[in-house]
Amino acid sequence: MSDLTADPSGTPAGVTDATTVADLTAAPEAAADVPPELVAQSLGQYLRAWWVRVRGGNSGVLPVVLAIVVVAISFQIANPKFLSAQNLVNLFEQSSIYMLLAIAEIFALLLGEIDLSVGLVMGLGSVVVAELVQPSGANFPWWAAIIATLVACAAVGAIQGTLVARLRMPSFIVTLGGLLILEGVAIIVLGGSLVGIGNSQYHNEVVIYDIFWGSFSPLVSWILMIVIVAAAGTTLWLREARKRRHGLEAPPPSLTAMKIALMAVSGVVLVAICNVNRAHFGTIDGVPYIILIVLIVLVACTILLQRTRFGRYVYAIGGNAEAARRAGVSLPSIRTWCFVLSAVISGIAGVLFASWQVSLTTNIIKASNNYVLLAVAAAVIGGTSLFGGRGKTIHGVLGGLVIGGIYNGLYLLGVSSQWIDVVVAAVLLAAALVDVLSRRGARGQA
Repeated sequence: MSDLTADPSGTPAGVTDATTVADLTAAPEAAADVPPELVAQSLGQYLRAWWVRVRGGNSGVLPVVLAIVVVAISFQIANPKFLSAQNLVNLFEQSSIYMLLAIAEIFALLLGEIDLSVGLVMGLGSVVVAELVQPSGANFPWWAAIIATLVACAAVGAIQGTLVARLRMPSFIVTLGGLLILEGVAIIVLGGSLVGIGNSQYHNEVVIYDIFWGSFSPLVSWILMIVIVAAAGTTLWLREARKRRHGLEAPPPSLTAMKIALMAVSGVVLVAICNVNRAHFGTIDGVPYIILIVLIVLVACTILLQRTRFGRYVYAIGGNAEAARRAGVSLPSIRTWCFVLSAVISGIAGVLFASWQVSLTTNIIKASNNYVLLAVAAAVIGGTSLFGGRGKTIHGVLGGLVIGGIYNGLYLLGVSSQWIDVVVAAVLLAAALVDVLSRRGARGQA
């Protein structure tokens, strides 16, 4: 079996400066784990190396992108309203909860673990933030209520992470117990009564309400898009140019330019869709706050996992925990922090969930159980492996979009909820099958 362990420079062992696309084509067992930029000097070579990598079992986001295209085309044919501006914005908003919970779940899945409590951590977070801003209760400022909520969720993650990482209890059992405990705690905190958010007489409630339902003005939306794309594009171009200047491996300049152009086109399309008036009466337009929040979480988690030592350790543990331990990685610490981060992101989803639901009841808290299944489904459908060591936070966003698209499309067609669950389950099984077969194929070639 080829040794593809990364050396300190980041280049997999066995991949030298003389390695070419033709070499990897002749040795497909090495190609699955070799990033195309390590062997490509032009856009054409990059695309050929990428295709070799896909054939080697590492298809990346290709399956989920194809799934999004299939979902969009199918539901548009079935109902022309599916791709309307109004419905697309609704789809983005409704999918945001799935996206955040999937990102939270990915931190556990990358370790080869699972967190069954993300849905109820979200439920607890929604109850806590709603209770804290009540004028008849704690009457916290909105920002203090959010901070307190995230701290409480982080504490839950720290406890669960400690049990899994230091006492070596199975994550399935620990988080299943956490799920049941948190459901009871959330209902106790709720007090069996309805808690509402959005009373126009109280500033703190209005702010929490606007987190999900508010939006930027069309002009501000365009300005934000230009600033974000310009900042991201400039950062990407300068980083890749610096690598080339220092003789490090980097994608071809044409590919970097294509990525920046794709970001710009995506931003223009998104803002143009969101700026269409989507109100039946009056005017509702502009990019919703929720989209920016999801983007911030996505970028922060991507940087953490892809650009820091902590992220490298997470992937190392998920790929081979014993090898990571022998290399000096503190397994208990990294594992505990992953569960803390999973809980914090679930807490952010909880704040959004409270804003989305406007009023919280015990029935809504009990329904949070279903969200953990959808979080795992979204992460796996997006391309994150159930076996650990492979996945990115963008997979959670794309998978959440697929889940949201299926729910939204079938709802427009008037399909009953039980059949919607059947379809989601079928898509999840298909994604898991792709994951298993790709890994089995890679092992067979090696």
